[in-house]
Amino acid sequence: MKAITINGVTYEGVAGFIYLGTLISNDKSVGKNKKMYLADNKTYFADISLFTSRLLSRATKMLLYKALIRPVVSYGAEAWIMTKKDEQALPVFERKIFRRIYDPKDEKREWKSRTNRELEEMSNGENIGKWIKVKG
Repeated sequence: MKAITINGVTYEGVAGFIYLGTLISNDKSVGKNKKMYLADNKTYFADISLFTSRLLSRATKMLLYKALIRPVVSYGAEAWIMTKKDEQALPVFERKIFRRIYDPKDEKREWKSRTNRELEEMSNGENIGKWIKVKG
């Protein structure tokens, strides 16, 4: 990379840098850093006992999700260029959490995972992608 000098101070060129968890590179690509995806999962798995607890109501679990996990997932969103990959990955991650919050259902003595449509209805149309777009 090429170095530049301004007022006698030389600055080394870099191929890319991380700003608000977003990787900004010389090839004009901007994307969520892989470390941020790891941070999303670490936050979720650190709090998983809360989402599987029978002592907390679903409403409380949703509040915990909105207060603890959503901010980590959306950190630096104002610097993102929302790609199709991000638009598809974010709801998948969110539904993984909602499936923990809204336990499987018992149908004729057989446990069934909730469908995406059921999760959307139960969460009142909550969607992290829409939330990030409104926030950003």
